[in-house]
Amino acid sequence: MTIRLLLVDDHAVVRLGMRMLFESEPDIEIVAEADNARDALVAAEESKPDIVLMDIGLPDTSGIEAARLIKERNPEVAIVALTIHEDKEYFFKMLDAGATGYVPKRAAPEELLTAIRAAAANEVYLYPSLAKYLVKDYLSSQQVPSRESDTSSDLTAREQEVLLHLADGATNAEIAEILVISPKTVARHRENIMRKLNMHSRTELVKYAIRKGIIRP
Repeated sequence: MTIRLLLVDDHAVVRLGMRMLFESEPDIEIVAEADNARDALVAAEESKPDIVLMDIGLPDTSGIEAARLIKERNPEVAIVALTIHEDKEYFFKMLDAGATGYVPKRAAPEELLTAIRAAAANEVYLYPSLAKYLVKDYLSSQQVPSRESDTSSDLTAREQEVLLHLADGATNAEIAEILVISPKTVARHRENIMRKLNMHSRTELVKYAIRKGIIRP
């Protein structure tokens, strides 16, 4: 399957570099580009991308707001932030806007490619130096949702194994290889885990796993 990508950045040189990177990847196709939020919204409607690679610093409207509007109008589109901003404020705002990936521009090209492919597979990818903010935020939280109190014991031993690897950042394919089961079986376990814990994303699973001591930050 070819990943359809919308590239949003106000710097032509950056977009050129991204084109050069992605053109060498047979599974990624740039279907549109935009250098501002207004054009990004139009391009998202017209080009029907799978992924929007979004810079935060745009000249007309923040990339955060642009991401939020794109997700509202096109819920199936995944947003990956590619930005110079690495502070906690931007990180959380972009996640709240619906981003499933966050990569600093200083990252290696392989990191960006991993984030794009993870987003296409409905996975979350957070650059390690930024993911620490998520861990610290939820370690300091004083409230644990009541829905978690009785559900952890409902997970089977295999589901707990899958949860451990999901929370640790592994993809479905990687978990399948580790546990010697098929990716379809991993996906089924994942659906069961989400249903039993009443959660809807890997980010929620990571928070849950930290609170329950399943993984250590």
